[in-house]
Amino acid sequence: MDVIRFTALQTSRLLLRKLMPSDWEMICFLRSDKKVNEFVDRPPAESKEEALAFISKIRAGNNNQGSYYWTITELDREDMIGSICLWNLSSDGQRAEVGYDLHPEYQGKGFMKESLKAVLDFGFQKLGLQVIDAYTHRLNEPSRKLLVACGFKLVEGKNDEDNENNVVYEIRHPATQNAHVIAGE
Repeated sequence: MDVIRFTALQTSRLLLRKLMPSDWEMICFLRSDKKVNEFVDRPPAESKEEALAFISKIRAGNNNQGSYYWTITELDREDMIGSICLWNLSSDGQRAEVGYDLHPEYQGKGFMKESLKAVLDFGFQKLGLQVIDAYTHRLNEPSRKLLVACGFKLVEGKNDEDNENNVVYEIRHPATQNAHVIAGE
């Protein structure tokens, strides 16, 4: 598998860029806010030190191609409004998991859909992924609707071993979707 370096992505309204140490305050907010984390089970980053440690870990993953993590910003502003990532890449480079979060002020405005479509394109076209998974809480209707709107399908019977409240969605590379259906998987 070819090594693909981190690439900033641009959409009509957004720039998805590398996470910077200067983003630490928004990392604290996104990882600690009750509304943002209502359906997410993850450790908070409540201090500057915790946020900077998280940023350092993410930047190391981006540099080693162990994950791809983008900071979501509006084109005309540098301020972080959310994040989206491809992580948990399979050893054969065929499968990855997507994760995302967004400041509540920006939810419901199509920013995450725009971001997700750009990341899916990167994953399928640049990384050569065949399947991208998404794990979301069964009660998180906005996330579930977003996934369906972007072409994900619920994987019946597949469970998240780490969180029994999650359901699993997947999307397959567009070139393999028909083969998947014909093969009866």
